[in-house]
Amino acid sequence: MKTTDTVEQVLKHKSIHQILPVSPQQTVLEALAMMAQYDVGALMVMSGEKLIGIVSERDYARKGILKGHHSRDTLVQEIMTSPVISVTPKHTVDDCMNMMTDGHFRHLPVLNGDKVVGIVSIGDMVKWVISGQEKKIQELEGYIAGAYPG
Repeated sequence: MKTTDTVEQVLKHKSIHQILPVSPQQTVLEALAMMAQYDVGALMVMSGEKLIGIVSERDYARKGILKGHHSRDTLVQEIMTSPVISVTPKHTVDDCMNMMTDGHFRHLPVLNGDKVVGIVSIGDMVKWVISGQEKKIQELEGYIAGAYPG
C-alpha cells in the first residue's frame, strides 16, 4: 500500500461503500443526524444523480453555529461547500493527500465521469499509508530475522 496506489484501490478496502447523499433542501439537523448514524464527517449534496456540493461537520461549525444559524431552521444548501473539488478513481493517494493539504479540507468525492462512485477522507489516506508502512516493517523484520527466500 503505497502513495502511488489509486483511489480505486482505496475505495475497494473501505468499510462504508455506499454513497451517502443529502438533498440541498434537507435541514442541517437531518444531515447531522445522518452523519452521526453512519459515523462520517461529510455528506455529498446531490440533486438527483448530480453532485452539487458537500456538507461537513466543519461547514456546520463555521457557517452554521458561528453565524448563529440553528440546525433545525437552516437548509443544507445554505452551508454546503460548492463547487466541489473531486477526484477520479485513477488519482493516486499522493494526489489526494496533496489536494486536501493544500486546500485545507478533509473529504474528496470520487467521480467516474459525472457519476459519484465514492468519497475518500484524509483519514482513509493516512490509514492506507500506515498500512503500507506496517507491511514494509514486517518484511524488513522478516529479512533481518532470516525469513527471506533463497
